[in-house]
Amino acid sequence: MERIVLKLGMFETLMVAVLAIYVGEFLRNKIPVLKKYCLPGAVVGGTLFALLSLLLYSLNIFELNFDYKTVNQLFYCLFFAASGAAASLALLKKGGKLIIIFTVLAALLAALQNAAAISVGNLFNISPLISMMTGSIPMTGGHGNAASFAPIAVEAGATAAMEVAIAAATFGLISGCILGGPFGNFMVKRFHLEDPNLDGKMEAAELKAEGSGGTAGVLVDKHNVLQAVFLLCIACGVGQVLFLSLKAVKINFPIHVCCMFGGIATRLILDLTSKQNPAKHEVLYEAIDIVGEFSLALFVSMSIVSMKLWQLAGLGFALVVLLLVQLVLIIVFCYFLTFNLLGRNYDAAVMAVGHVGFGLGAVPVSMTTMQTVCRKYRYSKLAFFVVPVIGGFISNITNAIIITKFLDLAKHMLGL
Repeated sequence: MERIVLKLGMFETLMVAVLAIYVGEFLRNKIPVLKKYCLPGAVVGGTLFALLSLLLYSLNIFELNFDYKTVNQLFYCLFFAASGAAASLALLKKGGKLIIIFTVLAALLAALQNAAAISVGNLFNISPLISMMTGSIPMTGGHGNAASFAPIAVEAGATAAMEVAIAAATFGLISGCILGGPFGNFMVKRFHLEDPNLDGKMEAAELKAEGSGGTAGVLVDKHNVLQAVFLLCIACGVGQVLFLSLKAVKINFPIHVCCMFGGIATRLILDLTSKQNPAKHEVLYEAIDIVGEFSLALFVSMSIVSMKLWQLAGLGFALVVLLLVQLVLIIVFCYFLTFNLLGRNYDAAVMAVGHVGFGLGAVPVSMTTMQTVCRKYRYSKLAFFVVPVIGGFISNITNAIIITKFLDLAKHMLGL
């Protein structure tokens, strides 16, 4: 009997994503261990819905098919525009050195991911073209790179490359969601980076607003929320113009990165108009942050609820070992290198969490796990500026170069 495909439209998908967030936050409030280890509500709820989808598929009831890509790109770009708008001139100057260091670290991790994949694959007599599909292609690159580079391996004779790459990218996405928060919690505790005067203020403010009707921190009003949405739409429009202009001269920049530049430009203009009164736009910046958080939550939730977990079912023992090696590699790398070289402080710990996220497949995973760690402890403006620049843009370039070199090596090993 042929399995029925149940197609959920854009708005139905949006509804499921929001319900997943509600369920995730409910479980976080009821199960203390989820909060303790900084597991995001969107990840908890989204994973449960993905498991339900897997159950329906396994029982041959029906396969859920989500129409999410268009609306998801909108929220992704809005979030990146909001991240850019959080970057003041002082933050841009402070983050410059760290961006250079992080660029080298991201490239080094990508190279090590491919080296580990080929080396461990050799032990199991797996074609290097297949084992490469568990390296930086799906890990640092995510589903996008998996879909882009796997056909090259298929053309070279590795017929199962696409299936392995997509399954590995799905594994990486799930792993990043689950490991990022607990890793950040461990780093803060391990290196005594707590600050009793600041830690927990974000969650305390949320609980106060929800429970007693009181407010804490900056009080955001309707006018500023509207202005935040309008400005982020303008920033995305500027990003689209930049994207098309660069494309016209044969320069390929990801659209979300262009939107981030639109957000940076917006912030610089706002800062110039408030030189005499630095606190003038404080409420507006808070509103922009809220819109960004809203967009990120929906993007992550939709990305997870739409995952096809049954793609992991076909992974053999050798490929499972290859993927577990990648998990060990990134945790060790971020613990010993990323954290230490980025400053060995609280900002460095949050950036290390971000590296775990995009090193296992997706910048939104970085941002949502960083956000959850910051809700428990305190906000890191530096991390929320540096990580999207590296994970969303620079590492895409360095990783593509590294992947190309390693694919050439893999072909050479096969005598192609």
